[in-house]
Amino acid sequence: MSREIVLESADLRVVLLPEIGGTVTGIFHKRLQKSVLGRVPWDVVREPDPDLFASDEAIWLTRYSGGWPLMFPNAGDACRFGGVDHGFHGEASLAAWHATPLPSGLRLEHEFRALPVRMTRRFTLQGDVLHLTETAENTGDVAVDVMWGQHVTFGSDLLDGPVVIDAGAARIVVDASFDPQANPWVPGATGQWPTVPAKAGTADASRPTGQMASLAYLTDFARPFVAIRRLDGSLAAALSWQGGVFDCVWYWCELQGTPEPPWNGRTRLIGLEPCSTACGHGLTEAARRGARLIRLAPNAPVTSTLRLHVFQAAGAVTGTDSHGRAIVQ
Repeated sequence: MSREIVLESADLRVVLLPEIGGTVTGIFHKRLQKSVLGRVPWDVVREPDPDLFASDEAIWLTRYSGGWPLMFPNAGDACRFGGVDHGFHGEASLAAWHATPLPSGLRLEHEFRALPVRMTRRFTLQGDVLHLTETAENTGDVAVDVMWGQHVTFGSDLLDGPVVIDAGAARIVVDASFDPQANPWVPGATGQWPTVPAKAGTADASRPTGQMASLAYLTDFARPFVAIRRLDGSLAAALSWQGGVFDCVWYWCELQGTPEPPWNGRTRLIGLEPCSTACGHGLTEAARRGARLIRLAPNAPVTSTLRLHVFQAAGAVTGTDSHGRAIVQ
């Protein structure tokens, strides 16, 4: 059984599972007595994957508990790219990360098998803000192209009532090939955020309601943030990022919209996932579409910084300050 590590500040309790992807499995606001990350309604395998490779989504889901995994160096479908086999959502999401406690947080490290890359992830807490700094370094002799994404999945108390999503994006692009029966949006359509072409006219993508199963990409960020908040003002979470890694946000809704196992029409999750690449179907398909990839040159580390603020919001979130705290209108 894999061992969880708990980080605490005066405001937050954050639970991580280093041995299965370094996944953040829970974020709990102590004063509000509420959780923001989602959980799945099935039994999850709690042992590391020795192969670090999921050949398809079904296999990957056996170790997916919800929460916040890392997608790297692949995101989406398993594929063969540049002569290398990459599993669904990438090695990072299944790897056992080496954990080192820090005075105010935790450092996770991993040497990748699929590529000559070393990554360090540093989690720290400052009040009601979780800070994550990630550095990837190519230790080989040849540049490699990767996808790099944060599979941040909200649910639990945050989805116990109607929600609204605020974002610094200008556009929303609906995935062209993901079109289950409960998808309300037109595949491949583009709209000015938050308006999106729908199968029944237009829709306000900032207010997901009813049964939904959909995937879209928020792009053209003037301000690098996205937030989700309860309309009753009781709970909110705001994600912001720095550095040139994350170019878009994958916006994934699974609101009791998938009847097939293991979802079984019982899962309520909304993913707001900062990512390098606006394509949810793996490296090979992303390259075919001409989507942006991150090139890691030898011995040239690349660093990204994310912040997650958990709070109460009585109005719209218009951005974040230099500490990652939401600015509320």
